[in-house]
Amino acid sequence: MELGDRISVERDGMAYEGVLMPSRRKDHVVIKLNNGYNIGLCTSKSQIRLLEKGQELKPLGKDAPLRQKVGLPQVSILSTGGTIASKVDYRTGAVTSQFSAGEIIAAIPELEEIANYHARVIYQILSENMKAEYWMELARAVAQEIRAGAEGVIITHGTDTMMYTAAALSFMLKTPVPVVLVGSQRSSDRPSSDAAMNAVCAATVAISDIAEVCVVMHGTTSDDYCAIHRGTRVRKMHTSRRDAFQSINCSSIGRVNYLDRKIQTTVPYRHRGEVGLELADRLEPRCTLVKYTPGASPEILDYYVDNGYKGIVLEGTGLGHVASDWVASIKRATDAGVPVIVTSQCLRGRICDRVYDTGRYMLEAGAIEGEDMLPEVALVKLMWLLANHPDEVRSLVGKPLAGEISFSTPITA
Repeated sequence: MELGDRISVERDGMAYEGVLMPSRRKDHVVIKLNNGYNIGLCTSKSQIRLLEKGQELKPLGKDAPLRQKVGLPQVSILSTGGTIASKVDYRTGAVTSQFSAGEIIAAIPELEEIANYHARVIYQILSENMKAEYWMELARAVAQEIRAGAEGVIITHGTDTMMYTAAALSFMLKTPVPVVLVGSQRSSDRPSSDAAMNAVCAATVAISDIAEVCVVMHGTTSDDYCAIHRGTRVRKMHTSRRDAFQSINCSSIGRVNYLDRKIQTTVPYRHRGEVGLELADRLEPRCTLVKYTPGASPEILDYYVDNGYKGIVLEGTGLGHVASDWVASIKRATDAGVPVIVTSQCLRGRICDRVYDTGRYMLEAGAIEGEDMLPEVALVKLMWLLANHPDEVRSLVGKPLAGEISFSTPITA
């Protein structure tokens, strides 16, 4: 028997059927049951029978031609990998990025009722491998699809860093059509997979009037609706729940009901065709996000300045604070031309370094308040500003350029 074969394991009067998976122990066998979950069984006193040979794993080829239906809008799907484009590799037991964009469409027939598709594989990686150069390439690919006539663009993406990519695209692109990032928390081989519903809802948004970069993911743990999150205000807030994504410091743009595919919006948004396509596809990758912890040495900031980094986002406590012995290093960075943006570990709420003495000293040293931006959004914004508006970083950090900051009455002492 080989990995991927369907087998039966009989033990203590019970029979278990499933697909043979890798096991770390020689005296145990692991099978994937029909319900999608794995079970490990001791081989001692067990009877194991081969039921069916598994299909040979073949390397992926190019996307097959997709069927086109008269009268449906044209949507492009750009695949970067992630769980929504993944399946179990029975050689290793791991979930790997092996589905192409075309295969995703073929696996979810409902998609073909919504639009016609042009599918491209940009990457096949898990999202922890994303980097600035990939974001730039992806922005160019989106712009290319829009110029070619796409009425909407869907990007399949791993969930772990999807908020970084969404923020990067939000700053690099002004789009006249919807640009929708979508992923899944659970791979398509699991019975609780959210892949199909998320994809259908994403396609519904892609043909809608919402001409922004947004993230569409499960709004609850049930299969009732997906939330539509602005690309600069969304965060993954749970490791595995299907409703892991939430809009922070603002409401979501709206929701998509799964059954009737109706969209309900709750806040203003940019409408289809309201702006022309603009692409500013440069980022400065030599930026970093530093999380302050009690007792941490300010030499952390000195390290980045001494090693050629061009910008620092500092994730402080509460209203945006670090220990007083960090102030000199903040001044050293800003004197060296390295902007230091302060955000909060609290995530919800607005930075204000004018309430307590330490915050005032930080501002005097040159720190820039990050308003109510999420730390990762502040990082991406800084990367974009340094590459496109290097002389205006200080003046533009606190101005909303892509919906990343809320208009609010400032906090005062």
